[in-house]
Amino acid sequence: MTTTVMTPTEALRRAIYYLDRELAPSTKIRAFQRAIDVVEQVGPTEVAARAEANTLTELAGIGASTGSVITDAVLGRQSSYLADLDARSRVEVGAGAALLAALRGDCHAHSTWSDGGAPVREMAETARALGHDYLVITDHSPRLTIAHGLSEERLAEQLIEVAALNTELAPFRILTGVEVDILVDGSLDLPDEVLADLDLVVASVHSKLKLSAPEMTRRMVLAVANPHVDILGHCTNRKIVGTGRPPSRFDSQIVWAACARFETAVEINCRPERLDPPAELLDELADWDVPIAINTDAHAPGQLEWQAYGCDKAAAAGIEADRIVNTWDLDRLQSWAASHPTE
Repeated sequence: MTTTVMTPTEALRRAIYYLDRELAPSTKIRAFQRAIDVVEQVGPTEVAARAEANTLTELAGIGASTGSVITDAVLGRQSSYLADLDARSRVEVGAGAALLAALRGDCHAHSTWSDGGAPVREMAETARALGHDYLVITDHSPRLTIAHGLSEERLAEQLIEVAALNTELAPFRILTGVEVDILVDGSLDLPDEVLADLDLVVASVHSKLKLSAPEMTRRMVLAVANPHVDILGHCTNRKIVGTGRPPSRFDSQIVWAACARFETAVEINCRPERLDPPAELLDELADWDVPIAINTDAHAPGQLEWQAYGCDKAAAAGIEADRIVNTWDLDRLQSWAASHPTE
């Protein structure tokens, strides 16, 4: 077996990638991020000397796990910690393998502009390495303050960064976007003139999740009827890990009918704690002429591999590849996003 030679920083970043991929606790990820800071502050000479002397853990911010990863990198040997973490976090695909192979991009991802863990460049480079043609950056809108949502001014600044990166990363393309909040009255958290300037818009409910079914139905229908909304994100808002969260209640047949009328896609959210919508709603959707988007809702590079989970769900529901908007090439995707009916 050949050993991939990595610097200590590269090895620590690889660990973070795998930890993100398995949705590890944020405390664990922060420990490896702190270790990177320590390594860069101390410098390679002292790091190498301490690795040889087995004294890395005497440095504040270096623990047993991070120390072992650093030591193995310095000594040029395979890291058993990284190997175990890779195997444990690996995303396996089953019945959805053909759909996964057909995907051209991901239409819902976050960066450090809001609550993501990596800058736009790193998210884009990872998507490119996974074989994608494009990635839509959809950071949160301003109402979601807990996620450091983007004001109109900050969104405009992000668009400048994306334009510069697209020049550098071509032919790979970063599409401009936002995950806009659907407010209680069905209006959106950014004005139409701002949304009109973006390549793709995901609209999601993030608050007042316990509204009555009629109120939630009206809220969602008004949102998907907006011609600037392309994708309805994580429609039930359920959480299926930890303490969990029950799905919001709404009349799914009315919402699907609205999505069909306005050619708005419904997202299969691939996050392991969401896997939204549930199987019974996907089975309903299979009978409607509604586009589907298989999105990771990734907040870190490793999470961009999660599309396999959504592909398995889509395959189980009998959803064919041509209904999935992110199997489309860039021209078709952008043409669809720019041409929703207005009434």
